Amino acid sequence: MYVAVKGGEAAIANAHGLLADRRRGDRSVPALRLDQIVEQLALGVDRVMSEGSLYDRELAALAIVQARGDMIEAIFLVRAYRTTLPRFGYTRPIDTGAMLVERRVSATYKDLPGGQLLGPTFDYTHRLLDPELATGADVAEPLQRAREAEPMPRVSAILAREGLIEPDGKMPQDHIPGDITREPLEFPMARDIRLQALSRGDEGFLLALGYSTQRGYARNHPFVGEIRIGEVELELDIPELPFAVPLGTVRVTECQMVNQFKGSAKAPPQFTRGYGLVFGQSERKAMAMALCDRALRASELGEDVVAAAQDEEFVISHSDNVQATGFVEHLKLPHYVDFQAELDLVRRMRAEYEARENPAKAEETKEAAE
Repeated sequence: MYVAVKGGEAAIANAHGLLADRRRGDRSVPALRLDQIVEQLALGVDRVMSEGSLYDRELAALAIVQARGDMIEAIFLVRAYRTTLPRFGYTRPIDTGAMLVERRVSATYKDLPGGQLLGPTFDYTHRLLDPELATGADVAEPLQRAREAEPMPRVSAILAREGLIEPDGKMPQDHIPGDITREPLEFPMARDIRLQALSRGDEGFLLALGYSTQRGYARNHPFVGEIRIGEVELELDIPELPFAVPLGTVRVTECQMVNQFKGSAKAPPQFTRGYGLVFGQSERKAMAMALCDRALRASELGEDVVAAAQDEEFVISHSDNVQATGFVEHLKLPHYVDFQAELDLVRRMRAEYEARENPAKAEETKEAAE
């Protein structure tokens, strides 16, 4: 994050006071409680957790309030807080195959083991404002029905039985997963590092890149093999114990995108995968991530790199909204000395230009100055 601040201490303090006043707003309106934000603005909370790399709904809600609803500022606050936390260890990889599924859809098979579960989704809603929501009244009865978990084999497993899709990615036994929150990015990067960066990349940026791949820039026709949203268990290995200790569950969204692949000298024609995994319910982000992941595998699969979405350095270096915000917003800060230098340079260049274009006038100006 690029930050440079110069200015009067009193002015800055007054700006902070004014910000706090505007944040609170009209005192006749009740202040927002964090539990209201967690429960009723859950998708915003999920985005802040995912792009802030910290799974804590209450802290994400607090960041949203402090940022006055500016999601990128809230993400920045969460990341800054995260740096103060001790690191106790790494959990085992989560098993999304054992997910307690709340929503699960596939665009490739209508009837599949476990069925389609629509779950909570905007997909089939009319995009019309609902005036009843403005009254604060409940517009739906709370659901009390519990649903037992069912085995839900992956769509990719169905294709794998016929050998029609590439095997799931395997890492070498001695591979130690990287951690982009503790280590600087280096290019080229392993896929596990790249997926971490995409997971906390800006949703809008990745969405635009994913859309570009569908419009012909690195065209690779995708199908949503499966999107599943639900709770997965976290387990931690403790050296003193012969078994993993359950820590609790987190809600995640997983997307497996199925893409065409014409084959190569090393691999037959088959489907390939793009993968997305994010905190909370955020399927648009998971889908965009999966599209970008597949595009960034172009070199690995022997495809020509011809579009922005296939350029690893371009995508990863510009997908971090906190870093991008720092470099863009620092332009608001004082650059008086830099600008004066630029101003003097432009004046000299302009004088040289006028001397070439109108020598007589330039001579008159010089004589008048003398």
